[in-house]
Amino acid sequence: FIGSHVAHALLDRGDEVIIVDEMNDYYDVRVKENNLKLLRDKADEIAPGKDILTIYKGDINNQTLMHTIFEHHHPIPWVCHLAARAGVRPSIQDPLLYVQANVRGTTNMLQYSNEYNVTNVVIASSSSVYGESTSTYFSEAEDVNMPVSPYASTKRACELISYTYHHLYGLNVTNLRFFTVYGPRGRPDMAPYKFIDRIRRGVEIQKFGNGSTSRDYTYVDDIVDGVLRSIDRTYPYEILNLGKGKGTTLNEFIGLVERYVGRKANVKVLEEQMGDVPFTNADVSKAERLLGYESRVTFEEGIRRTVGWFNETFGE
Repeated sequence: FIGSHVAHALLDRGDEVIIVDEMNDYYDVRVKENNLKLLRDKADEIAPGKDILTIYKGDINNQTLMHTIFEHHHPIPWVCHLAARAGVRPSIQDPLLYVQANVRGTTNMLQYSNEYNVTNVVIASSSSVYGESTSTYFSEAEDVNMPVSPYASTKRACELISYTYHHLYGLNVTNLRFFTVYGPRGRPDMAPYKFIDRIRRGVEIQKFGNGSTSRDYTYVDDIVDGVLRSIDRTYPYEILNLGKGKGTTLNEFIGLVERYVGRKANVKVLEEQMGDVPFTNADVSKAERLLGYESRVTFEEGIRRTVGWFNETFGE
């Protein structure tokens, strides 16, 4: 999801893009195939007959494949590492899968980057590392060593191992803590996609708790802007929040979806889920200072755009 938007923006500004994706079945592979088709079409539109986009279907933990890619495309100036297993609740069911994909995968990417003299590595981290923080705004200066899910633990581990590679080898690494990203072509397992889809179809949605939990939902275009700014600005080692800087409660969220879909939600209230945090809210002042980052899309506008994409893609 995020990777396809980042790749699209890179192609749009004239970069050559190399993608490695194992195309796992965490969600419908046809959605991922469609994202790749959109990128191929974009590359053909920009530079017909030229190889500005290369796609490899494979696992970043496949060292033979990855060495072949790095050697074939050498030199590679920067790496944007977005590959990961996402999702708090599934990580509780299968934590070892998350360790394999996230911790081992990130360590391998750092190793390849060091071996092939990559000058800048940008890594996707997550707001989940903040756990049950009670701060009004979550700051990168906080102690985040008490994660409340295996997913969050793997993301924190990736931040730590990336510091080790910086310390040992001088590798330049920026970790970006994404705050609940949503938008067109979003992951079908995430609440914005599920709620819009189900309310449009009149299907029941599940609300965990009383609806007071709050998330700093960040529109994908803002996240892409932050990622590109990180690619273009090399720092020795940094951790940066990328969010909107303002939380939205679950009840407010459902109300906005109802407004733009034009239909009332059929809500089933359930107990709060193990591993979920009560709220997230990003302090983005560091990203503003170091990247010139600024979130521009309000949550209401983002929901309006996402509903519009749904209507255009799947019909009114």
